[in-house]
Amino acid sequence: MRVLQCAVFLVAIVAAGCGANRSARSESSQPLAPERAAAVEASVRAFAQAVAQDITQNGPTAWRKQFSDTPAFFMAANGRMVFPNSAAATAGIEDLPRFIKQIELSWGDDLRVDPLTGNLAVVAATYHEVLTSPEGKRDDESGYFTGVAENRDGSWQFRDAHWSAPVSTPPGH
Repeated sequence: MRVLQCAVFLVAIVAAGCGANRSARSESSQPLAPERAAAVEASVRAFAQAVAQDITQNGPTAWRKQFSDTPAFFMAANGRMVFPNSAAATAGIEDLPRFIKQIELSWGDDLRVDPLTGNLAVVAATYHEVLTSPEGKRDDESGYFTGVAENRDGSWQFRDAHWSAPVSTPPGH
């Protein structure tokens, strides 16, 4: 009888543990409550606008603080991996002033934010940049940006980023 009681007790504990684990998993996959989703969206929109202002005011090296300094970070552009990790981003950004003196960045009115969790959101928008070289040559670039914003320790940063510029189509295609 005692063995049966122990077995029932053990099954109850295991079942409770599995239920708690299943509950934790289902909570993370549940959609955010509308008011929480709206708060995340507003916060990420403010972050995106702050990024454009920071880059425009402080130049290309300001990107370092906008990109997550974690192993998860990467950045691609036009189908190519530009920064496979945070260390590569740091090295590349430190080198930018040799080629770019100033960046004027603006997001289009079509900025989209898709809150995934309370700390992760997809960001997408058209962008326009005016890049000025140290010699004063200006280059306009427009395209589309997508990225994942992550809130860590109360601050948003891009966990990953992808920039794409339109490709001209040859005649007859």
